[in-house]
Amino acid sequence: MHVRREPDRGSRSRLIRLISPVIPIGDDNTYRRTVPVVTYALIALNVLVFLGELNQPDPDNFLVQWGAVPVRISHGQGLETLVTSMFLHAGWWHLLGNMLFLFVFGDNVEDAFGHVRYLLFYLACGVLAGFTQVLLAPDASLPGVGASGAISGVLAAYLIMFGTNPVRVLLGFFPLVVPAYVMIGVWIVLQFFNGLANVAQTAQSGGVAYGAHIGGFVGGIVLTLVLRPSSTRRTRGRLR
Repeated sequence: MHVRREPDRGSRSRLIRLISPVIPIGDDNTYRRTVPVVTYALIALNVLVFLGELNQPDPDNFLVQWGAVPVRISHGQGLETLVTSMFLHAGWWHLLGNMLFLFVFGDNVEDAFGHVRYLLFYLACGVLAGFTQVLLAPDASLPGVGASGAISGVLAAYLIMFGTNPVRVLLGFFPLVVPAYVMIGVWIVLQFFNGLANVAQTAQSGGVAYGAHIGGFVGGIVLTLVLRPSSTRRTRGRLR
């Protein structure tokens, strides 16, 4: 979750730091039973909203209006932005990075939960992520935007239900296949240590909201343990 619009070069640099050293490019969909219409719709909605941002007379003011501003929320104002903010993005690389993760991991989670439960799960994780950032930096005045918190919850659900599935990743320029728990494990460790390293920055100026990523992930774990189906198919097979 980013909190301000900056040039794409800076967003690209932050994206690389966020998902390094591995970038997912495909996973095992052998036994997926349904078309992930909610995942596709969420991706389309995020893209459409971002295109709308670009056409605003004052994009920065648009982000301030609809992004999650911790100091405003901590005073009980703008609570609706905990939802609206998860459909806003600070730049092309921010958007593309988030949508890549959602595309790779969202479909199997949606298949396991069912469409309606998955949508509610996604939105709940996004809201929990926003609340976590508010708790960590209640006086921050820059708007938090991005789907990262909700997608963190999706990663948590995938880890619990499909942790042994093979995931195709890029390690630098080299394609590899690793278990999902390795890919997601590396990601959450990076979020944790980046969060510790950026506590001061986040509290003062917003920064990259790693706390929201962690909050969404923890929320995703709890919700998955409560909501997951009694049996989840865990398979090894072809890669998308």
